[in-house]
Amino acid sequence: MKETIRKLENLIIEAKRICFFTGAGMSTESGIPDFRSSSGLWTKNQSFVDIVSRSYFEKHPIKFWQAFKEIFRVKLMQQYEPNQGHVFIAELEKKGKLVHIITQNIDGLHQRAGSTNVYEIHGTIQTATCHTCKEKYHLSYINAHDIPKCENCHTILKPDVVLFGDAIHHFEEALDAAYQSDLFLVLGSSLEVTPINQIPIIIATETNIPTVIINKDRTRFDYLFDVCIQAKIGEVLQQLHI
Repeated sequence: MKETIRKLENLIIEAKRICFFTGAGMSTESGIPDFRSSSGLWTKNQSFVDIVSRSYFEKHPIKFWQAFKEIFRVKLMQQYEPNQGHVFIAELEKKGKLVHIITQNIDGLHQRAGSTNVYEIHGTIQTATCHTCKEKYHLSYINAHDIPKCENCHTILKPDVVLFGDAIHHFEEALDAAYQSDLFLVLGSSLEVTPINQIPIIIATETNIPTVIINKDRTRFDYLFDVCIQAKIGEVLQQLHI
């Protein structure tokens, strides 16, 4: 392991343009549950996909918000803080590295840690939008109302997360940032969510960019990466001397 850590350390030191791809494992180290695995507690014989979908929101907006707040624990979200992984990435940017982050997470913790170039592929839980007048509302307003409605036109707001049936955000820009990097790291992702998992797979198989994956569990794509570490992100990063 020590040899692998030193190799990772050298890759980061030598890289000037680093692209991170972060998944649920990045946020669980801040205490945020993996929503996919926990959602069954609420859904009462309806799947996560059925509930957190554009069609369910459009047909049953009140029931949608009741389920959404339970599944995603929105009222607790503001209590979570960036962890060592978020801070490590933000510090690299402060030290002069050109850092881009492609994240599957919706919690906004990368930005709170200080990172500036963040592609939130699945949107953000921090805001909701009125699709009648386009007014945007912050999480504090969402939390203050069981069923958040627009103050102007009283339309029920839609959270600014990518629901099933919505198109993901920033795919082309994120892929371009990945192509332009000279180091690509996956942190805390099983790489099972499509179509966004295509970005790390493309970089690992179709370019000469060095690739790294750090994940607590083994993934079926580990063999594609130049460096593969099965451990908690924070435990790995605290061993680096950058």
